[in-house]
Amino acid sequence: MANASSSSDLPRHIAIVMDGNGRWARRRLLPRIAGHRQGVESLRRCIRGCAERGVQVLTVFAFSSENWNRPSDEVSGLMELMGKALVREVPELLRAGIRLHFVGERRALSEGMRRALSQAEADTAGNAGMVLNVCFNYGGRWDIAQAAARLAERGAPITESALASAMALAHVPDPDLLIRTGGEQRISNFLLWQCAYSELYFTDCLWPDFDDAALDEALAAFAGRERRFGRTSEQLARTAAAG
Repeated sequence: MANASSSSDLPRHIAIVMDGNGRWARRRLLPRIAGHRQGVESLRRCIRGCAERGVQVLTVFAFSSENWNRPSDEVSGLMELMGKALVREVPELLRAGIRLHFVGERRALSEGMRRALSQAEADTAGNAGMVLNVCFNYGGRWDIAQAAARLAERGAPITESALASAMALAHVPDPDLLIRTGGEQRISNFLLWQCAYSELYFTDCLWPDFDDAALDEALAAFAGRERRFGRTSEQLARTAAAG
C-alpha cells in the first residue's frame, strides 16, 4: 500500500530494529540468550505501549535471514525462545485484540515451528485491534526478489504498484517511523522497499532497556518531522489551510 501524508502526529505504522540484546547481556556478564529473553519482555512492553497510544501497526525485526550466521547455540536458543514466546504470548494477544502476522521465508524453519507460526496467525486472525508483524527469517532483498518472482510466475508486468502489492507486508500501509535501538545507524536489510519514505529514528538505548519513556521520545521526534513526500513546505501549508 502506498504511503500517504497524515495530519496526525502519531505514526500509523511503526517498524523497529530491536538491536542491543547481546550487548545488554555482555555488560551484565550474562550469556547472550539472557539478553534475548529480556528483549522479549521489552517487546511485550512495547506492544502494549503502542496499542495504548493508538498505533495501528507495529512491525518488528525478530530474526533476519543473516542471523543464521550466528553461533549455532545462539540460533537454537532463539528458536527455542520463539517457541516459548508463542505459547505464552498468543493468549495475551488474543485478549488484547491484536492480530499477528509472521513475515519471512518459512522453508528454512522446522516443520514444528512452521505449524506454530501458522497456528498463532489463525488464532488471532479475527482480532480487530493493532496489527503486529513479526519479521522472522526475513530480509528486505528477499522480499523484493520474492515479489518479483511472484509477478513473473503470473506473467504480470513488473511495475511499482504491482511489486508493492506482492510484498510480504502488502496487507498494511508502509511504515511512517522506523526505530533502531542499540546505537547503530543503518537499517540492515529491513523493509528496504517499504521504508522508502519512513522517518528514521536512531537511539543509543539497548533494546532490553526500551521502555515507555523511550517510546514517547521516539514519538515526540516523529511529531517534530515535516513529511513532504516530494512536495515543498509551502505546498503542505496550503494543503493544510485548505483542509
